[in-house]
Amino acid sequence: MFETISIEMDARGVATLCLARPEKHNAMSAQMLAELTRAAQMLGNDDTVRVIVLAAQGKTFCAGGDLAWMKQQMAADSQTRFREARKLAEMLQALNTLSKPLIGRVHGNAFGGGVGLTSVCDVAIGVTDLKMGLTETRLGLIPATIGPYVVARMGEAKARRVFMSSRLFDATEALELGVLARVVAASDLDTAIEAEIAPYLACAPQAVARAKALARSLGPVIDDAVIDHTVSELVACWESGEAQEGVSAFFDKRKANWMR
Repeated sequence: MFETISIEMDARGVATLCLARPEKHNAMSAQMLAELTRAAQMLGNDDTVRVIVLAAQGKTFCAGGDLAWMKQQMAADSQTRFREARKLAEMLQALNTLSKPLIGRVHGNAFGGGVGLTSVCDVAIGVTDLKMGLTETRLGLIPATIGPYVVARMGEAKARRVFMSSRLFDATEALELGVLARVVAASDLDTAIEAEIAPYLACAPQAVARAKALARSLGPVIDDAVIDHTVSELVACWESGEAQEGVSAFFDKRKANWMR
């Protein structure tokens, strides 16, 4: 049914949605975007699902967007670019608006879209040696479609500390920025995830769903207009000379011409 993700559910109704491209550091391809969107819809409509854990196979939680996919968009026409960029935005919105609690199990590295995935979780728990970063500007791009969720999670002032510089930050700073709710040793990660799951199993599922929807409605608005704005910004970057240079430099294994 799925090739780039996997879903397992236990007898309690706890579903584990796992990124399954470990050989690509779980970089998000067009296929993964489509499968994550479909999985969110499927799990959201399944009354037997009480809690969802977002996890990943391999050493890396998520390296961000698949650069080969991005390179394809830069060679495409504007209509195709917009359509493909919106698929990324729609996947994030599908996860963000899930009616079930979404708990992030974050390990290894989380860059770009990986930070976006972490930010749509209701609670994200990371390991002590985790590295994170919004690395898009190093490639001549911007954290566009993930932006509303990152800023909603961090708040504007904290987001601006890491939104434009592409610098990496560790788990301690991610906790301070609000991306992570807890940081634990790798050996304690599963125990910490279980501690977050347990309270929900004593709660009325519909009340949990209504409470989550209410919390979202009281926070920053992320609607179609906001999503289309972020998509347009990403498409504009894909069409820029900077993105052409940045992505080409990455594939050529050389420094981009702005690097000092």
